[in-house]
Amino acid sequence: MRLCRFDDNRLGLIDGVSVHDVSPLLSTLPAMRWPVPPGDQLIANLRRLLPDIARHKNSAPAKPLAAVRLLSPVANPSKIIGAPINYKDHIEEAKKDQGIAHGREIKTIGDWGLFLKANSALVGPAEGVALRFPDRRNDHEAELAVIIGKTGSQIPRAQARDYIAGYAIGLDMTVRGPELPSFRKSIDSYAVVGPWLVTKDEIADPNALDFELKVNGETRQKSNTRYLDFNVDRLIEYASSFYTLYPGDIIMTGTPAGVAPVKPGDVMTVDMQGIGRMEVKVRAA
Repeated sequence: MRLCRFDDNRLGLIDGVSVHDVSPLLSTLPAMRWPVPPGDQLIANLRRLLPDIARHKNSAPAKPLAAVRLLSPVANPSKIIGAPINYKDHIEEAKKDQGIAHGREIKTIGDWGLFLKANSALVGPAEGVALRFPDRRNDHEAELAVIIGKTGSQIPRAQARDYIAGYAIGLDMTVRGPELPSFRKSIDSYAVVGPWLVTKDEIADPNALDFELKVNGETRQKSNTRYLDFNVDRLIEYASSFYTLYPGDIIMTGTPAGVAPVKPGDVMTVDMQGIGRMEVKVRAA
């Protein structure tokens, strides 16, 4: 099943080139009072809602997919987790290109650990990327985004997929420079997730997905998640050994070689096997 958040926070079920508006089902979510529990409440209740969503599909009003404004399918993650240098070919290009490395010694993800992106950076494809520092190098980084479905801590690798709600395409945008990654990658609009959430039953193996990023029609990045250093299961184990994961948490799994600058007016298009296509425009902030 493919679910999207669109227009004024409507919930949609994707069917080919149509979006069925199943937003009335959001009224069945539990009422919340302060303090609000951590995590995204739609994702926390998604397993319960999926049968109702399927039943309401035929009676729900539909719109053409091309006519809706796609937002991030997750509205309220408690955190966005990034996986640096998680493809060996990206490690090699970073060692050769000081525009990426900025004097840092490039090691492995096991040496560096993970990093967090601010939730305020999160946008959907329709919102696009607003370049905050056009005088600096702003790079695209295409990657698989994993959406956590239930609360977990110290999750064994063998049980990792039990904690997944679904998958999306991620763009971990970054401004290059000497600052720490969490700072440079947390600029408003620098965490693009979309175009929708594909439930985990639709993806047989998240560690074997082809994907490609093009800028203005020119291929920049092309790889497969089989080349991840820490694969999806290991990333969940690794992240949960430090953090409690909550429903809606997003793990950006890392990017392969081919990262390069974008400028206002560029259009980034990411195709990912089993998920679909996400088109994102770049503009000046």
